[in-house]
Amino acid sequence: MDAILTHENADLDALAALVGAKKIYPQARAVLPHRLNRNVRDFVALYADALALTRADELTRDALRDILIVDSQASPSARGIDKKTRLHFLDHHPLARVLRAGDTFSGGDVGATTTLLVEEIREKNLALASLEATALLLGIYEDTGSLLYGTTTPRDARAAAYLLEQDARLDIVRDFLHHPLTDEQRALYQDLLEHTETLDLDGHSIAIAAARAPKYAEEVASLAHQLREVYDPAALFVLVQMQDHIQLVARSDRDAIDVAEIARVFGGRGHPRAAAALIQDATLKQTKTKLLKLLRATIKPSVTVQQIMSTGAQTLEPQASVTHAAEMMRRYGHEGFPVVQRNKLVGVLTRREIDRALQHHLGNAPVKNFMRQPISVSPDDSLEKLRAVMIETDLGQVPVVDKKKIVGIVTRTDLFKQSAAVRAPQAKNLTASLEKNLSPSLLKLLRAASETARELGFSLYIVGGFVRDLLLNQPNLDLDLVVEGDAIALAQNLQKKLGGRVHAHARFGTANWVELEKLTSQLRGAAHLINHLDFATARREFYAHPSALPEVERSSIKQDLLRRDFTINTLALALDPDRFGQLLDLFGGEADLQRGLIRVLHNLSFIEDPTRILRAVRFESRLNFKIEERTAQLIGDALEMLPRVSGERVRAELALIFEERDPAKAMLRLNELGVLKAIHPALAFSDWHAARFRAINQPKPAFYWGVWMFELRPAQIQEVAHHLMLSNEIRDTILQAIGLLSHRDALSAQKVTPSVLVRILDPISEDAREIFSIALDEPHVRVNLARYHDEWRLIAAELNCDDLKQMGIPPSPRYREILTRLRDARLDGRVSSRAEEEDYVQQISAEWNRSIAR
Repeated sequence: MDAILTHENADLDALAALVGAKKIYPQARAVLPHRLNRNVRDFVALYADALALTRADELTRDALRDILIVDSQASPSARGIDKKTRLHFLDHHPLARVLRAGDTFSGGDVGATTTLLVEEIREKNLALASLEATALLLGIYEDTGSLLYGTTTPRDARAAAYLLEQDARLDIVRDFLHHPLTDEQRALYQDLLEHTETLDLDGHSIAIAAARAPKYAEEVASLAHQLREVYDPAALFVLVQMQDHIQLVARSDRDAIDVAEIARVFGGRGHPRAAAALIQDATLKQTKTKLLKLLRATIKPSVTVQQIMSTGAQTLEPQASVTHAAEMMRRYGHEGFPVVQRNKLVGVLTRREIDRALQHHLGNAPVKNFMRQPISVSPDDSLEKLRAVMIETDLGQVPVVDKKKIVGIVTRTDLFKQSAAVRAPQAKNLTASLEKNLSPSLLKLLRAASETARELGFSLYIVGGFVRDLLLNQPNLDLDLVVEGDAIALAQNLQKKLGGRVHAHARFGTANWVELEKLTSQLRGAAHLINHLDFATARREFYAHPSALPEVERSSIKQDLLRRDFTINTLALALDPDRFGQLLDLFGGEADLQRGLIRVLHNLSFIEDPTRILRAVRFESRLNFKIEERTAQLIGDALEMLPRVSGERVRAELALIFEERDPAKAMLRLNELGVLKAIHPALAFSDWHAARFRAINQPKPAFYWGVWMFELRPAQIQEVAHHLMLSNEIRDTILQAIGLLSHRDALSAQKVTPSVLVRILDPISEDAREIFSIALDEPHVRVNLARYHDEWRLIAAELNCDDLKQMGIPPSPRYREILTRLRDARLDGRVSSRAEEEDYVQQISAEWNRSIAR
């Protein structure tokens, strides 16, 4: 890199970016622009030499082949730059320009460009002097409002913490970050303050400040920062009339308000959150009028209550008892309920009122005696209005009413999550991935289902493992469809329209749409890949006691996802026609996928369902992820709950592990976490078990169970089999396998008498023999068992009972002994033909006759 440049009117982030880039490219010249903000100018006056910065007029005319432009995406103008110069842009805002061939851009979702450079400095383990660390910290603090702006990310905070560890000086940061205003700036600031107009546009609070300056006003951006502190608007526009132009400075903290788009209309530039323009040949009044018209035309509507509320609100009747209300709160975890009479909202009840009534022993009293006046918002209300209602009423759960009917509930948590989402990237759309991984006919089928759902007033989603695996580029066809509405009604409507057959399960609110090969012609091709679709009504779960099976009831998609086990399984794809393929990520599932973490949704997850412990390990092993630290702690805390779970459910989870590609990996982890001993004290899984598991060529469940329990005593096997409700067949197979240990010497001998081995192995099932062979892993055992399977068990005597009778031997129980000895002789090579068999029978008969004669 030959040189490092940044934008004119450089702020502290631009300066810090020069310092950071110079550290990474020490051979490059870090060039200060001609115009610097006043606090930057003062800092440079003191420390430029120590930081090895080059002033613009010191730059020679030598050709620059590669230059790095930091904190800017504007084409630079400096000595030595020509058409052959390759430009490399580094900025914390999304790319907003066209790159030439050979040019590059890098960036990241952070609050300050300096953060990106600090991360690289840390990764390269480059030493920082205290002054360098201070300059870098100044850049991060200025662009993130000392880590308080909505655009601040955890990466900015980590970078700042690292710089403090490198002895960044907070006293210097404070001095230059809060530089005092000049007399002229104070006068202009006061004028702007007095002439600031605030207005509400589509639920957004907009502030417009306009004033005249008698002469050129320096650092209007600094004044804009202070005005934001006073008004805290969604967007601020500052207009300052100077001698020959108007300066526009714009700031936004909402994705819906792109100030760069507005500044471009006035001939300016910037990025969606910050922009500026110099406006000529216009009066202040004309500019403000044009700005207002532009704002009304370009500002996107804010998020409404309808977009964040939950449908299917739980309600109470006025005559319900306080005790019943308390039980409802415990059951659902709510902090309050709407009180409804004949479908009309008549009041709201909060936990405070319930607790107060119970404290006075009024549990049998009706809730109407304690409820507050009805408070509500409408689905179309802005979040600003919702926030104001919550603050004014101190109500954490506000009913949503449309046409005098309750249609949902909205909570402080909903509002907080939406506030966090303001600075999050726009929801990802995976339509392209669906088109890549699903057949056209199956996609048509899903679109037909979504259209039918919309006609019924429902919303349709794909949820869970399919979405997770799609994001991991490991797609499958295990489609779980959740209906925000009535799954059975949707499936039945699809059957009427398109064909097939529906199996409905009213108790669970689920429906199976089967026989897809009978669909209309344009959709029939879907059946080549999938012959049924399963629909489930969105539902919530609650547990009567720890480790109990859940009770379910109809709810919203948000509540449906909340009942799931891990964040990575809470991902959903909307199939509504107007947002087909949009990713719904309410609980950070995509971020955990990217980090490779298995994380539960709440602290009681393993208490409510301890079998999730085994699922956590199964997913960790399959995906090569790591169980998140707090989740691992919760597993340890919940181990004592495993014995309360039915053995059948535990066995089912273990069986799923045995179906994984490498079950040994998961089993080792279960042993490490203490899960196996919590299931039964005799259970363990060692490296020996792992090696034996991996030697299984035919993955039959009985083989895994048998090898795992091969070292247990018969009584322990009986106990484990009883607890886990193993089938009698598998239990007996395992017992047979370990029973062969008493014949180990015979079975492992290099020279064997075939008849001896046949008598041992004939009563033993093929699965038991295979378990014994895998577990012992002895060459001669494998050879002998293979010979038994391939040769010896197939050998039989030619003579039978009829032949013995024809030979004059009277029928008797001794026929069995004769035929057994005859087969032994065949196996051991003592007879090899029918004639020899007949001679041998005569010998046996003669022996018996002599024995009788004696």
